[in-house]
Amino acid sequence: MHSRRLLPGAALALALVVGSVHIGAQPPQPALSFTKLWTFNHTTPGQLSEIPAFDPRTNTLWVAGVVGVDVLNAATGALVTHIDVTAHGAVNSVAIHNGLAAFAVEAPSQSPTTCPSCDRRNPGKVLFYDTDTRLPSGDVSEIGVGSLPDMLTFTHDGRKLLVANEGTPNVAADTPYLPIDPPGSVTIIDVQRREVIETATLNGVPISGANVRLPASTGMDFEPEYIAVSHDNRRAFVTLQEANAVAVLDLVNHEFTDIIGLGVKDFNQLGNEIDPKDDDGIVLFRRVAAKGFYMPDAVATYRWRGETYLVMANEGDFREDNADRAAASTFGATSPLDRLRVSNRDSSPGNLFATGGRSFSIRRADGELVYDSGNILEREAQARLVYDDGRSRDKGVEPEGVALLEINERTYAFIGLERVTKAAVAVFDITDLDAVRFVDMIVTTGDLSPEGLAAYKYRGNHYLAIANEVPAPGLTATHTTLYRLDLVRSADDED
Repeated sequence: MHSRRLLPGAALALALVVGSVHIGAQPPQPALSFTKLWTFNHTTPGQLSEIPAFDPRTNTLWVAGVVGVDVLNAATGALVTHIDVTAHGAVNSVAIHNGLAAFAVEAPSQSPTTCPSCDRRNPGKVLFYDTDTRLPSGDVSEIGVGSLPDMLTFTHDGRKLLVANEGTPNVAADTPYLPIDPPGSVTIIDVQRREVIETATLNGVPISGANVRLPASTGMDFEPEYIAVSHDNRRAFVTLQEANAVAVLDLVNHEFTDIIGLGVKDFNQLGNEIDPKDDDGIVLFRRVAAKGFYMPDAVATYRWRGETYLVMANEGDFREDNADRAAASTFGATSPLDRLRVSNRDSSPGNLFATGGRSFSIRRADGELVYDSGNILEREAQARLVYDDGRSRDKGVEPEGVALLEINERTYAFIGLERVTKAAVAVFDITDLDAVRFVDMIVTTGDLSPEGLAAYKYRGNHYLAIANEVPAPGLTATHTTLYRLDLVRSADDED
């Protein structure tokens, strides 16, 4: 199948199929309205709003963020309780299934002078809590997992819990980096027995596809970032962000079977224009001679015409010490590309590689690209005056979070933009892969930097929870905000 992209400036009306070059009008579709219900300020010292999860049993939102998990009344936004996890480490994620909440907790990491054994490279933990009592669940309420568990999710039937152990080292330096780099892995837990089935690693897994950034080029081993599960619970898809790849995990045999490279995006193609300059005081999207590694963060799965597809937020990433990035001028680039941040391991004069696609993509389960949003996210952010020109040189709006929700037999994708001047979430109708369309962008004044999203249905209504990781200017607390989503019926629909 050819890749598909919506034309900027005509996203609501036109579709372009690259290759066959067919342009046609889309039939009118119902619009969505977004009603802000409440915003909660996370005031516990050290608590951030990073990853939300909804519990339908208690109508509560559980929000993970470093020192613990804040449990919120989803109807009112009031704090029910704060669960402190600092005795175990730092919490990175939360997932809920059938009244059971699971926390991904990395090992404590402190100053070597005050705590020599506190090191995030040590094994992490999963903590289990009962959502009714909000107390540790069962006789076994904690399980050891791999290094730096960054994200976790239940299979759809709730029988297994999958934990993405990113395994990031403390020091990012070329020569000593690999010897102290803990292996990235996915821990597979039997939920009923509360025991580890397997910790699957990526050593020796077959590699296919294009532009996989191997450990030799990234300075690190494969680091699982985010997990999505197929509808039949037989496979999981794990983003390897720094490697520009996705790994396929067999949930029957509990092993990785494939690592698939995701290729690169050509910013010199029509529809992929970017603004590469952050120092000229203007926002000007233009075609430039540079490419971007997609490097997705969050991923979600859905089915279309009986086939599994992956929805990916193409954030991009450099190493923590930024030792793998340089200005494009280092490779002889002149204005307007001179300040663009590129990978110094992959770039060369006349052949520049940035990180991130500044978009979201839809791919087949084998990695084939079937849709990319081009530069719609950045153009729509600029149209709403929330595009941050200061980020133009470095990954742009940085799409990070993904959530999918079905409303009246239509499937909507919500894409959180981490780097804009106000919290922004783009909404796309992805019901029909032949006619993906931009719907709207939710912008919340007073919120900043959406990290995680939770879209859910409760008692006939539809909701979107947005966890905002960074305090807005002038504020000290991070926020979680809840929206209700409603279809807007036209007069023709009523007849």
